[in-house]
Amino acid sequence: MKNLLLLLILANVLYFMWGMLTTEDVEPGVALVEETALGPPLEVTAGQDNDSIASVGAVLGSGEPSDLEAVVGRSCVTIGPFTVGSDADSAALEMSNEGMKTAIRTATVQKLVGHSVQVADVESRAAGREIVAELEEQGLDGPFVVGNDEIGYSIALGVFSDAANAEKVELQARAAGFDVQITPMSRERNVSYVDIGLPPGKGASAIVEKYGEDLVALRDAATCPR
Repeated sequence: MKNLLLLLILANVLYFMWGMLTTEDVEPGVALVEETALGPPLEVTAGQDNDSIASVGAVLGSGEPSDLEAVVGRSCVTIGPFTVGSDADSAALEMSNEGMKTAIRTATVQKLVGHSVQVADVESRAAGREIVAELEEQGLDGPFVVGNDEIGYSIALGVFSDAANAEKVELQARAAGFDVQITPMSRERNVSYVDIGLPPGKGASAIVEKYGEDLVALRDAATCPR
């Protein structure tokens, strides 16, 4: 029994060695495949129905038109603020006639009126009159006392739309030995904006050229019409 087991082990070892010696090396070549093994033939259509063709501005594969923003986003421009409503109406009509989507949007903003120049913290109205006389001697035109006993007194030197003029008066008053303040003055005002959606391929250069860079907001600063 022991001898039989040894013979079987020896036979397995010899078979394993024979298999290693007879294995053929793999070499590059051409594999022949029967046509029937490739599966059913593919069907190719020569054309497509018009309804299945996706146009520019359509979601591909849907066959239905949609806004260009669904594919590439929107490009918008905002013109304004217009302080006169008719100017906004004219701009919106002009852009609409050129095939652009527009919307007029109103808002309330703080509008700068000018720069107030004054001598503050005057002790009394009588003291204010004396200061007015001194300022007039320095060549300042039209200073006057404002205020009352409850809120205090000051000397108004004027309200100037041009900041440079306000600074000029300030320097004159300081040269006379007074502490002068410049305060921006503003008030609420209703204004209008025209929001414009640009068609594909159209830039905003013509709009900027007509209305100026100060009145035209582009890219993220613009609001798209709703």
